[in-house]
Amino acid sequence: MKREPPGAGAPPLFRGTTRVVGVIGWPVEDSLSPVIHNAAFQALAIDWVYVPLPVPPDAIAEALAGLRALGLVGANVTMPHKTACAELIAGLSEDARLLGAVNTIEVRPEGLFGHNTDAPGFERFLREDAGFDATGRSALMFGAGGAARACALALARSGLAELTVAVREPDRAAALLETVSGFGMRVEVIPFDRAAEAPRNLVLNATPLGGSGEELPLPPLGPGVLAVDLRYRPSPTPFLRRAREAGAAASGGLGLLLQQAALSFRIWTGRRPPMDAMSAAALDELAAMAGGGPSAGP
Repeated sequence: MKREPPGAGAPPLFRGTTRVVGVIGWPVEDSLSPVIHNAAFQALAIDWVYVPLPVPPDAIAEALAGLRALGLVGANVTMPHKTACAELIAGLSEDARLLGAVNTIEVRPEGLFGHNTDAPGFERFLREDAGFDATGRSALMFGAGGAARACALALARSGLAELTVAVREPDRAAALLETVSGFGMRVEVIPFDRAAEAPRNLVLNATPLGGSGEELPLPPLGPGVLAVDLRYRPSPTPFLRRAREAGAAASGGLGLLLQQAALSFRIWTGRRPPMDAMSAAALDELAAMAGGGPSAGP
């Protein structure tokens, strides 16, 4: 049976005045962002709509030019276009420049402006959702890709004392190290097989691992440790299930996605996002999608 979207009664009425935003990616069929943002627009009764914008990798330049021409207000950006957008958009926020990636586009009268809400979204997620104060503490992070770089930047800004980055190939952490080089946070890059030795108040998975296939080489987990998985499907992930069984606190990536969405919503609309409506819509959609593969990002 076809399920009504969260918050749906009568179908939304689109007018000539409806303002349009969306998510650019390839693919975007499984994105939660349309559900989250449209629930927010309905909750505030504003004449906006959020649509998926599937763009193949070789068409991103044309897609960006089309945003302004078609009158869109903005767009989120997900894989594989974040880096390309940072290269193609002239106006960038400080975080977008630091991370070399754009996940939110604002269409301004003078042209496109690229934001990156990954780091501030992670800071808010840790503080408001997970209740974790990073000041003076230690963290173990698996991965050194784009999402990991944003998390490392957020942790450095939050006063983390020591970050251990576990990767298969240490050379791949060079960009991450450069991103956080101006902060006082100590950073050590280690191979996966040394992860169990790392000091940790926080254990963060910023990789696709820990699902149905290869398991993460986790250190001992227990009370006083926060485990975070950037993925939000399945819920909970096997990593988070193991953490909870050991007595650790555990948080999945949905809270991060919602914080990123809230920041994008405020950039576009200038209004306070209705977090309760956004969260309820996302949880309802995830329940309907239960049994699917791992997901992270917009």
